[in-house]
Amino acid sequence: MKNFAIKTGVNAIALWVAALVEPGITLAQGSKSTSSKLLTIVLVAVLFGIINAIIKPIATFFSFPLIVLTVGLFTFIVNALMLQLLSWSSGKLGLAFHVDHFFWSAVLGALVVSFVAILLNILLPDDHKVR
Repeated sequence: MKNFAIKTGVNAIALWVAALVEPGITLAQGSKSTSSKLLTIVLVAVLFGIINAIIKPIATFFSFPLIVLTVGLFTFIVNALMLQLLSWSSGKLGLAFHVDHFFWSAVLGALVVSFVAILLNILLPDDHKVR
């Protein structure tokens, strides 16, 4: 449970930074109070975690030849697809998250989310130790 909370927090911060950096990504813009913005960001992060846990492995499996061919760069396209799927599903659930365009908003957003998540995972490593 602690690991899930940490990963949700990392996703929330990464999505928030991506919305700040990339003008084509909006997150919790319609919320008036800080608490409703925070709740929206956390709910979007939980939904992003669910999408990454269920759909991303399937997409990565089917795009494996392209990932190998591009020496791993195609993973940014898979991550951008996950952001686009998050935007669609957030709209269906009434959450305030939207990605304007696949190119360049989703691709640059995926780059920012990946970079922030890597930095936060370095600062907050897992408790798992290999023996």
